[in-house]
Amino acid sequence: MPGAPAAARKPVAPHPFGRRDPGERAQRLARALVSDIVAYFPDRRERALRQGTLRTEFREEIRKSWEEYVAQVGEETARKTPHFRTALNEILADGQQVF
Repeated sequence: MPGAPAAARKPVAPHPFGRRDPGERAQRLARALVSDIVAYFPDRRERALRQGTLRTEFREEIRKSWEEYVAQVGEETARKTPHFRTALNEILADGQQVF
């Protein structure tokens, strides 16, 4: 209500998609980028999981996703948080500690 006293204004509703915490945003972005790799190459991923070659098989895709991650969250956040590595292990490596 324009012109209404501050006390009479409605409080701002929380963001509909959760808090705007930078750490949560970085975690969601990491998971989305790694999920995209899995979505684009499901058969290749399954084969690499069986053969134990995820690191080498997806080296280029991981590098490109990492670069996008750093560009969006910043170098400091990318390097100081485990979000990207965690997403690689949980999503790409299907819960195995590969990365």
